[in-house]
Amino acid sequence: MNLSLETLIEVLKTIVLVSILFVWVVRYNNIRNEFEHYKLTKRLRDLVGIMKISFALMLHSDIKEIVLIGAGGILFFMSAAIITHIRVKNNLNNMLPALTMFSLSLIILLYSL
Repeated sequence: MNLSLETLIEVLKTIVLVSILFVWVVRYNNIRNEFEHYKLTKRLRDLVGIMKISFALMLHSDIKEIVLIGAGGILFFMSAAIITHIRVKNNLNNMLPALTMFSLSLIILLYSL
């Protein structure tokens, strides 16, 4: 099987979108608990959710600049998540999802430049 780089990037974009939708829709109660645990406000939680879903949808645009905004936005939020995990001294296992999403978004961003 011969996968092109373009096909691989589309697969990564889909993984990012599905992951964000799963976490922010299917497992929303988990998100509520995490934001309470980290002492973050409900408004911030809702804003982050709306922005992450919006940025993930932008990855599937045919317009390069919109893809770059989407990937950059996800990078920003994943950086904030990683910093929050470090701030509360979480172990690497807790940071792994944020690190993975950061890495996938960085690959998408660099490919889209």
